[in-house]
Amino acid sequence: MGAFSPLRWMVRVRRHPSALLLAVQLLGVLLYPVMEQATAGRALFGAFGIVVLLLAVWVVKRSPALSWVAWCLALPAVLLSIAAAALGKPALTAMAQALESLLYFYTAISLTAYMLEDHEVTRDELYAAGATFTLLAWAFAFAFSVCQIVNPGSFVAVTEGPQRTWMELLYLSFSLLSGVGLSDVVPVLPQARALAMLAQFAGVMYLHLYGLAP
Repeated sequence: MGAFSPLRWMVRVRRHPSALLLAVQLLGVLLYPVMEQATAGRALFGAFGIVVLLLAVWVVKRSPALSWVAWCLALPAVLLSIAAAALGKPALTAMAQALESLLYFYTAISLTAYMLEDHEVTRDELYAAGATFTLLAWAFAFAFSVCQIVNPGSFVAVTEGPQRTWMELLYLSFSLLSGVGLSDVVPVLPQARALAMLAQFAGVMYLHLYGLAP
């Protein structure tokens, strides 16, 4: 029973915050389809997004990055997300998601710096490698979402409708970063294709970086 005590669990979480962030984001992959179909899906999505944002800020504190930068991105993103949900303004949603995208990029960069600051591979750094990939996937998915709000029709898919769902954009992001090319979501406008090329480049660089890292 002692091995599963709440205190010991909390100690492990504090030692490996990257593992918690990775677990929550992978859990989100499973929960997002349910949220999209639920009546209160937008509220659930917003609440879950706030949790991930706070975890991202917490993880930054373990890296050489400056945590105040993360807070300057996270707090306005949360406030804008709440305002967008209350007022139903697409412009506010785009602003909030742009800040979230920047925060995830910043966190991914800070985790990369944390992993490369020494030549010893720890368990937390292994978790951080996985969390960095998911952070990049979320960052580009938010960037894609902003793109289609600003430029409707940026992406087409086998499903009907001018706008792609969050799950479709996240699926596209994972496909581009991993290089598998299995996504049925296609960027068709120039701005969307530019973002897709950046995601492909980031995925290739990520694999090479961690393949060459000691």
